[in-house]
Amino acid sequence: MTAVLGVDAGGTSTRAVLVDTDGRCLGYGRAGAGNPISAGMEHAASEILSAVTAAIRIAGLAATDVGPGILAMAGSGVNPDAGWIRSALVGAGLSGDVELRSDLLATFFSGTFEPDGYALVAGTGAAGIRVRNGVVDLAADGLGWLIGDVGSGYWIGARVVRDAVAALDGRAAPTALTGLLLDALGIEVGGKHADGRPAALLAVTDAVYRLRPVELSRFAPLAFAAHGDDAATRILAEAADALARLFGAVAMPGLVAPLVLGGSILAQDSVVATAVMTAADASGLVSQIRQVDDGVVGAAVLALRSAGVPVDAAVFERITGSLAGLR
Repeated sequence: MTAVLGVDAGGTSTRAVLVDTDGRCLGYGRAGAGNPISAGMEHAASEILSAVTAAIRIAGLAATDVGPGILAMAGSGVNPDAGWIRSALVGAGLSGDVELRSDLLATFFSGTFEPDGYALVAGTGAAGIRVRNGVVDLAADGLGWLIGDVGSGYWIGARVVRDAVAALDGRAAPTALTGLLLDALGIEVGGKHADGRPAALLAVTDAVYRLRPVELSRFAPLAFAAHGDDAATRILAEAADALARLFGAVAMPGLVAPLVLGGSILAQDSVVATAVMTAADASGLVSQIRQVDDGVVGAAVLALRSAGVPVDAAVFERITGSLAGLR
């Protein structure tokens, strides 16, 4: 065995990395959606295999040089059977020795090598975990757009649409979100419908109902773009409050440990991320806060540990540093 395999399979993109036992990343590959829940098993397996073979090619290795692997993805706890991807890997000449792990756990270990701590992820969805001894000790939210994912990209985007439409319908005060939404959808203002309402209102309604619910997350950036707008400010404040309460749901009295933030809403500096970090700091339960773009470093950490390789500060730094040079 020359290297272990770490894969971060998301609903939009998949990342694969090959790491030797010293923590040096030898190859990195990227492909499309690799989550079987959203993309289907056949498509997900094809994309994962594409990312893995790209990593092998860049590393200059043979498939037989690759040892056991970890596949981090959402929903792994619901359906832990990895048979669908093992067969695809074996068909490509790999061992097929792969285990599924939580994408949230991979996000956590992308920010720290410590065995205990917390992670909050707010992208299309939103969820939080507490980690103890390297495994998920408690999870909260991640319940989907209909009953959960509060503070997520979907949650923000849906409220942008509702507030923009309410203003256009005369049920709420004017908001900059209306113009931003119309521009995003390519809808022009002007004209009346037969019932007296703006023609743009009916056009927006038709366009939105053509989308899958989770696709409303595409409108979340509009709330961040509407600087100073009352409706946008309220939406973002409520999102930050919800995510701060999500941290409170997984926080454990006496456990002062790292907090890792991931997902498009929290991975980059924003008014929401800043408010969540401020609230977490105020709890007295956070030793440090790290923001990460994805879970591929954590997938590598999990793969090494699964192979019996200890990951300390030095190994973790080698993983992050060498991977940065391959991206």
